[in-house]
Amino acid sequence: MSDLSSPTQSGVIARLFTDHPATVNETYFGHMKFAFSFAFWLGVAAFAALLHAIVPALCETTASRILMRLHGRITARH
Repeated sequence: MSDLSSPTQSGVIARLFTDHPATVNETYFGHMKFAFSFAFWLGVAAFAALLHAIVPALCETTASRILMRLHGRITARH
C-alpha cells in the first residue's frame, strides 16, 4: 500500500527546481541565467545608490535607470 500523502523524491525535486521556471516558460538553467543576471544588475544599482548617498553628484540617475530597465524585463515575462 502506498502513502499518497508523502511526496516522491522526483516530486520534491520538480517542486524545488523546475516547477517555478516552467511557469515562465523557462528551463531550470534558463531561469538561473535570468536570475543571476537580475541579481547582478540589482547589485550594480545598489552600489550606485550607495555612491550617490555618499557623493550626491555621482550616479544621479544610475540606480533608477537600472531599476526601470529591470522592471521592464520582469513585466515582459508575465
